Amino acid sequence: MQAAEDRSEEIEVAKSSLVVSLMTFISRILGLAREIVFAAIFGDGAAADAFFVAFKIPNFLRRLFAEGAFSQAFVPVLSEYRKKRTFEEVKRLVDHVAGRLSLILVIVAIFGVVAAPVLAGLFAFGYRDTPDKFTLLVDMLRITFPYILLISLTGFAGSILNSYGRFAVPAMTPIFLNLTLISCALLLSPLMGEPILALAWGVMIAGIIQLMFQLPFLRHLKLLPSPKLKPRHEGVDKIIALMVPVMFSVSVGQINLLLDTVLATALDGDGAVSWLYYSDRLMELPLGIFAIAIATVILPTLSRIHAAEDTQQFLSTLDWGLRSLLLVGLPATLALIALAEPLVVTIYQRGEFSVDSVAPTANALKAYSLGLLGFMSIKVLATAYFSRHDTTTPVRYAVIAMVTNMAMNLMLIVPLGHIGLALATSLSAFVNAGLLLKGLVKREVFCFAQHWRRYLLQVIAANAAMVIVLRLLYVPERIDMWLDSGALARVIDLTIVCLAGAATYGLVLLATGVRPSHFRQKA
Repeated sequence: MQAAEDRSEEIEVAKSSLVVSLMTFISRILGLAREIVFAAIFGDGAAADAFFVAFKIPNFLRRLFAEGAFSQAFVPVLSEYRKKRTFEEVKRLVDHVAGRLSLILVIVAIFGVVAAPVLAGLFAFGYRDTPDKFTLLVDMLRITFPYILLISLTGFAGSILNSYGRFAVPAMTPIFLNLTLISCALLLSPLMGEPILALAWGVMIAGIIQLMFQLPFLRHLKLLPSPKLKPRHEGVDKIIALMVPVMFSVSVGQINLLLDTVLATALDGDGAVSWLYYSDRLMELPLGIFAIAIATVILPTLSRIHAAEDTQQFLSTLDWGLRSLLLVGLPATLALIALAEPLVVTIYQRGEFSVDSVAPTANALKAYSLGLLGFMSIKVLATAYFSRHDTTTPVRYAVIAMVTNMAMNLMLIVPLGHIGLALATSLSAFVNAGLLLKGLVKREVFCFAQHWRRYLLQVIAANAAMVIVLRLLYVPERIDMWLDSGALARVIDLTIVCLAGAATYGLVLLATGVRPSHFRQKA
């Protein structure tokens, strides 16, 4: 009976992860369309640099509140309440969390609007010598900062829905951000004296739409919050106690990316911030589709399993997550590195995004892609700690990783410029992931079972074959052929190369014995 329940749990996790991956895939494709529009209309000039900094700061805080610390602290407590408390107590928890969270976010949003010049000087100190660029950044910060309030409440709603197995709705929500920003870039920017301001207003409008979209689904669960501000509430106090350390540890990757942006503003000339932004967005495509999807599904699942004190099932679910990450993360890393130039040319090179911008963007993409597997692993490994209410250990590891990143940033920025910033971030991601994995093994929460040796050989063989095929179809020295081709020809050629690589990877996996059923069975 227990074996049947375990298998049912794993199948449900796999199905839920597939749903989230599908919705996230649609969102990321639209996100890619968004970046294509940005590159074509705004390129990588001073205005684009200013917007990306203005968007990065509230977006960073969004990751902290919505996708990072709050979600990782709130979901385990909510799962525990669902398992051990009445529905009325669950509703009271939601109401009090809504009240406390809203108050904090309103204060943060007001502070951001008032202190925009100070924040601009802090996070973009390199722009202080260019008054027009600095003033534009301040104006956009004042428009975009309230987005933190809106999108963090959206993240709160999404966490509730995820805990109740409604994964598709939160995964669909970012679609509205992408559609809104595309619309504003195409339709609103030509009507404005400073076209880039249309994107800042688009961020604000998208925040309202995203929050409104999720509220009816909360009403259906009878969990639409009625915010309450009680001085003390047991569940809220527990969430805050978990959230404070998690706020730093789970978002160390975003902190490192923000540091990249801050230092990039100090580099001579325009474009460094944009090159890092465009390359990061390409790297985020597989990260968002797979790693965040798996982590989103695993967190409530591991929290329930931990509450039920089922050690073996906890290990099995975590094992499934890591095997799944390796299956998609390693080929994604190698493909992004091997095809960096044609990817940048095909996706970005048009309009205001010139030929001269291809090489610096592609080189940054290669540097970021080196750390993709590390970024992915952090998403899942950190979840294993948070589901067990252990927040102090990831904090220690995150501090080490962040210090490592800062040191490598300072060492690499002089010889390598913006590429050194991206490379430092990638290396620090592996430091963080390695420490998290070592800690789980040491605590006997996870171990590499016998099947891992064979599995690693199978994945390595498939990736080696894939890289050979990619190199046969695309020779870096022939990048001029891609630059001379039309947009449709570029898309067709890139699609053929990618499909050939993916087919080779899949066929070699099958030939070496890897089957889809292996990801539905207990490890």
